[in-house]
Amino acid sequence: MSFEPIAVVGRGCVLPDALSPDVFWRNLLARRISIRQASQERWGVPPDSAAAGFGIGGFVHDFADTFDATGFGLGPEVILRLDPLFQWVLHAGRQALSEAGVPAVAPTRSGLVLGNLSYPSTAAVRYAEHVWLSSQEPPVRDAMSASLPPRPHAFNRFSSGLPALLAARALGLEGGAHALDAACATSLYAVKLACDRLHDGTADLMLAGAANGSDALLIHGGFAMLGVLSPTGRSRPFHREADGLVPAEGAALFALMRLTDALEQGRRVLAVVRGIGLGNDGRAGGLVAPDTAGQERAMRAAYAS
Repeated sequence: MSFEPIAVVGRGCVLPDALSPDVFWRNLLARRISIRQASQERWGVPPDSAAAGFGIGGFVHDFADTFDATGFGLGPEVILRLDPLFQWVLHAGRQALSEAGVPAVAPTRSGLVLGNLSYPSTAAVRYAEHVWLSSQEPPVRDAMSASLPPRPHAFNRFSSGLPALLAARALGLEGGAHALDAACATSLYAVKLACDRLHDGTADLMLAGAANGSDALLIHGGFAMLGVLSPTGRSRPFHREADGLVPAEGAALFALMRLTDALEQGRRVLAVVRGIGLGNDGRAGGLVAPDTAGQERAMRAAYAS
């Protein structure tokens, strides 16, 4: 099996304590810990629970002070009424494309594969609250309406697939866009599917990555019920002392091209993808207990490609 090398030519991110790749890199060098306890102001309820580790996560801060909603192929009057999930993808996508220097690539030959967890965003939950409230009797409706924020834009109902479509439209990517959810493997699946588009010649540049803007209270509650939250509040993947996961939010995207094209066009190559392996446990293991044999098969497939 031969895997044509794929070049990473651009990066963009919105992450806890890091609204750009350069800041994220500095945080890594400084060993900065960006995991903290959620605030009552953020959740609307005290973030305490009998479940150890509940309410501890990575949360994006101060994004609204940095985000520029102008210059997209979608009006700022719409963008600013969308959940931060949509805005994070736009911000990270623009960073990646700017670093890649995309004006030299035809829009019809550029696409997007966005990994996105299929859970309601904060704005989607708020929209549902407004819909429910509108069906109540006047005394209840009037009493509760005063404490609710304004009704979000109706686009926020579709927080799973729509961020990919709107991001492609706003960023001028006319070569197709879709979203996927593969749980913890979502971002790598997105990169693999973007590489497939480059390999089969249907695109010359692809944005690929993932975002999580799911309502944090909902995510923490769900993982607490599954019993998979880290009781120590520490994320240690592949470590012998790993004791669970720590939810976090944000978005990260890469701009990808065939390595030969990137070199011919004199683009800065940040990294090279030389192989990817995917797997599915099928009947083995479980939702929160991946099959080790399946993981080994995926790694061997990556090296074999």
